[in-house]
Amino acid sequence: MEQLILKDNERIDDLGCKRLKIIQNTEGFCFGMDAVLLSSFCDIRNGSEVVDLGTGTGIIPLLVWAKNNIKKIYGVEIQEEVAEMAARTMKMNGIEEHIQIINTNLIQAPEILGVNKFDSVTSNPPYMLQGGGLINPEDKKAISRHEITCTLEDVIRTASRLLKHNGSFFMVHRPHRIVDIFCLLRQYKLEPKKIRFVHPKIGDKPNLLLIKSVKASKPELKFEPPLYVYNEDLTYTEEIYKIYGMEVR
Repeated sequence: MEQLILKDNERIDDLGCKRLKIIQNTEGFCFGMDAVLLSSFCDIRNGSEVVDLGTGTGIIPLLVWAKNNIKKIYGVEIQEEVAEMAARTMKMNGIEEHIQIINTNLIQAPEILGVNKFDSVTSNPPYMLQGGGLINPEDKKAISRHEITCTLEDVIRTASRLLKHNGSFFMVHRPHRIVDIFCLLRQYKLEPKKIRFVHPKIGDKPNLLLIKSVKASKPELKFEPPLYVYNEDLTYTEEIYKIYGMEVR
């Protein structure tokens, strides 16, 4: 593993998975549980070629590559500084030939990477509508949270263009956008096939949803059991420990 010089406000975190590490900027947007849950939710075939839209630090490509037998993953990130940091992470881990970071607006990804070419696409897109909620003055955080450089429609349309027929699109989002998600998926020939709601704990309403859709597939949506993050005493549930690869405390 090559040692790289860190820039201001950067740190290296151990992912606890195949000795992989990730560079993160403490002043920027660090990855959260939603990315970890999405990578665990993905059922990706061996030998697949994958694109992650809005890859940020590159966390989803790292975890998907670690958990699956992937041929190649491309992480698409619009922010030059963040993309450069993600590329350094891949080089630090010695896997830059397996995970390539592309610095471009995700809307341009099909023109750069190819149309109807990929087996799977993943995305943890901005959740907030443009104009919805307070905008963080730090651009990196604002772009990660709000639909500033891309909309939900941009993400879904791009995923559809990238995917082969019967290719899979995996996304994590907020439940309050579920109607928009379903409408846009069908509009772009992505049929919802599997959905799972994530709840803080039993009795709480869901605050995340994980959804898989398949391009040009027949309708049939399956609901997976709800995923609870915390027990009543606010310790992590057994399933969360399993997803993170940790021993139950």
